[in-house]
Amino acid sequence: MKFLKPLFVFLIINFGALGLGMLFMGDGASSEWYTSMNKAPWTPPGWVFGVAWSLIMICFSIYMTFLYLKLPIRTVFFLFTLQFILNIAWNFAFFNQHLITPSLIIIIGLTLTVSTLMIRYWDLMRIKTILIAPYVIWLCIASSLNLYILLNN
Repeated sequence: MKFLKPLFVFLIINFGALGLGMLFMGDGASSEWYTSMNKAPWTPPGWVFGVAWSLIMICFSIYMTFLYLKLPIRTVFFLFTLQFILNIAWNFAFFNQHLITPSLIIIIGLTLTVSTLMIRYWDLMRIKTILIAPYVIWLCIASSLNLYILLNN
């Protein structure tokens, strides 16, 4: 029970971030603006994004639960809150406002924030760090997609 309660809270918060991101992105990937863009050849099909983000948020929630139980300090909550805000902000800036350069800055900030969680707490989390790795990898891919759109549109 000690593990399940914070896990449930992190799942609600993380999937809430995905829900808010979807809400703030408007028509998103189906919009005329996005569909008419020159996208990177490695852009995955649309359905991959939903599956990837769901798996990433499950893994990230488990990681954050383990981290919280070992180290419930202000820095952890600051980094978690920052990634929450940046995650939502990217959807709004990119899909809703069509701000490609600021979106790239946001996603790089998000990548650095999540990477900081991974690197800073490696000694404490050890093998459990594998749970946050998909998030960092996906953010690197997403950053490259954002950069490609910036350079080719």
